[in-house]
Amino acid sequence: MATILKAQSKAANAVGSKSGKHKEKRKRDDNEDEDVVMADDTRTIAHGTSNAQGDEGSQKKKRNKQRVLLLCSRGVTYRMRHLMNDLEALLPHVKKDSKLDSKNNLGLLPELAELNNCNNTLYFEARRHEDLYMWAAKTPNGPSIKMHVQNIHTMDELKMTGNCLKGSRGIVSFDKAFDETQWGRMVKEVFTQIFGVPPLARRSKPFIDHILTFSLLDNKIWFRNFQVMEKDPEQPNGPVQMSLVEIGPRFVLTPIKIFEGAFNGATIFSNPEFVSPAAARMEVRRSKGEKYRIRKGVESERSSRRELRRRPEDELAVSKVFS
Repeated sequence: MATILKAQSKAANAVGSKSGKHKEKRKRDDNEDEDVVMADDTRTIAHGTSNAQGDEGSQKKKRNKQRVLLLCSRGVTYRMRHLMNDLEALLPHVKKDSKLDSKNNLGLLPELAELNNCNNTLYFEARRHEDLYMWAAKTPNGPSIKMHVQNIHTMDELKMTGNCLKGSRGIVSFDKAFDETQWGRMVKEVFTQIFGVPPLARRSKPFIDHILTFSLLDNKIWFRNFQVMEKDPEQPNGPVQMSLVEIGPRFVLTPIKIFEGAFNGATIFSNPEFVSPAAARMEVRRSKGEKYRIRKGVESERSSRRELRRRPEDELAVSKVFS
């Protein structure tokens, strides 16, 4: 009987030990599962934070990479060349290239811009050594704007009292009349990307001390450049007084056409009021020729009237009697 009780107690102890081992194993497995879940959550959170940091880093790395290719055609005069030099001094993100030989093959300009790693182009086209046209284009997909340049006054010619640091960034200001028309909004967007200096341009300096203004009047774009002065030069120790002093250059742009592509494509806008300078000169010559023809006609009528009013010569005239 005692042996039976001992065997039963041993079996109960064995069963209890086995159940305890199973419970410990189950607890251990549950803990391991919780650790795995926590590790997965931690990994997910870490991955999410790394993605967020990557997104923030990508947003921080996004830069305004606007580069402008500046070049001209053959036949420019000294005044046109000085205007280009003034624009190159005002825009530190400009890359100047040599003259373009062909005036008829403007399709080469997007390729030149791509070779120079530029996404904007300012091309000055000279005609008959006296007419200047400016092309402002977004390369390689467009749009492009063709304008006639008039009333050019360079910095050296004006000799204004204003001055600004070379390579400084300028504020680009537009007249509110640009927002009233569709072509005005397009011109504003293209000029903003061309004349707006990026903050991290290669030759730019972290200063803003001048304003580039574009005013729209009589369907013409008037360009001016002003220096921002914080103090009165006559009272350097006085209170701060913001004022503008003109620097130069000056010129007037007359929009002619806006094309869909870069130097080609469908015509989006055409100025019906534009008259080419060659046609204007021809009209002036025609008016001068008309004046000459009128004067010659009056002279011929006068001579004919004199012939009609002339009396016949008398037979008893002194010249015949005493000849």
